Amino acid sequence: MLGHIIGWAHTRFGRLDDETLESLVVRVAAEAIADAGLAPADIDEIVVGHFNQGLDPQGFPASLALQASDALRFKPATRVENACATGSAAIRQAALAIGAGRARTVLVVGVEKMTAAPAAQVQASLASASYLAEEDGGGDLSFAGIFGRIAQLYFQRHGDRSDALAMIAAKNHRNGAANPLAHMQKDLGFEFCRTVSDRNPLVAGPLRRTDCSMVSDGAAALVLVHGDVAVGAAKSVGLRAQAQVNDFLPMGRRDMTRFEGCSVAWGKALEQAGLTLDDLDFVETHDCFTIAELIEYEAMGLTPPGEGHRALLEGWTEVGGRLPVNPSGGLKAKGHPIGATGVSMHVMTAMQLMGTASGIQIPGATKGGVFNMGGAAVANYVSVLEHVR
Repeated sequence: MLGHIIGWAHTRFGRLDDETLESLVVRVAAEAIADAGLAPADIDEIVVGHFNQGLDPQGFPASLALQASDALRFKPATRVENACATGSAAIRQAALAIGAGRARTVLVVGVEKMTAAPAAQVQASLASASYLAEEDGGGDLSFAGIFGRIAQLYFQRHGDRSDALAMIAAKNHRNGAANPLAHMQKDLGFEFCRTVSDRNPLVAGPLRRTDCSMVSDGAAALVLVHGDVAVGAAKSVGLRAQAQVNDFLPMGRRDMTRFEGCSVAWGKALEQAGLTLDDLDFVETHDCFTIAELIEYEAMGLTPPGEGHRALLEGWTEVGGRLPVNPSGGLKAKGHPIGATGVSMHVMTAMQLMGTASGIQIPGATKGGVFNMGGAAVANYVSVLEHVR
């Protein structure tokens, strides 16, 4: 094991007008430490995942975690950023510190405050995670536009899969409706998701509003510890494997209908874990847009390239199917506060494995996978988590 998750905390995601960046960090930091059965003085190191890029005027957030307790004063605290994979990058740094023997108990916090920023600032901040030298397109670049173009390319090669995207949206909203921590807790239904209307307009290319994740505020935290520390913990979820793979930033250097970095990351993580995809009970995957989840089915090896829609038609990704995907509701329904997302995905997976899922529970789940990506499949992280105790 690369480490053991022994405690966690998670705010509701959504428009949190009464919360600040600081209040979100302080809240989940204190709650995660308490949930781990530790005192703040037991923490050796702190890693804070925060994207920002102008979303919040407060930069340099690492030491905000110290506000949770005076006992955290003088602990090393570092902020990391890797676009939408920022949270997973923070967990990786914690695992590396434990593996190197530099820490035995690490607090990881992921946070983002997005909804207070003007819409134009949010668009520009997110677009900065693309290759601006080639992809700016006259200053009106958006990530919906980028993934709308990916969907167009995919449809040109494999046929119109609009209904498959609507099935993904409907599935994730149905799952999210049962998750009290989700931004949108409403089952929208397949017909609503597939039909272009005033309430569900086209946003970019073939992508409808229901194909796009939401701008959200929120935070999540976990405590990752060395195996010796986990022995005395009330609960333990093992980080059995984690792989990071970065691909070229320019989309022009890649086949955007195939997330090759995602595929390589899955291969490395499963090999490290000594498992196959069929050994997993569920997956939380990065559905910033429904076309991303569709391509990720293929990249993880659930179907061959171009046949991701088969997983939906066969019911494989539903709860009770061959490999349930995003039982939490995913980014699509749960929300996507950038820096918090990767930590949230790990927390949701840990809760599933402990049988305490916030929402839909996969019966008897013992192993789960997480795929979190930054940019358009540029920074790719796969984790394999396993119930220990």
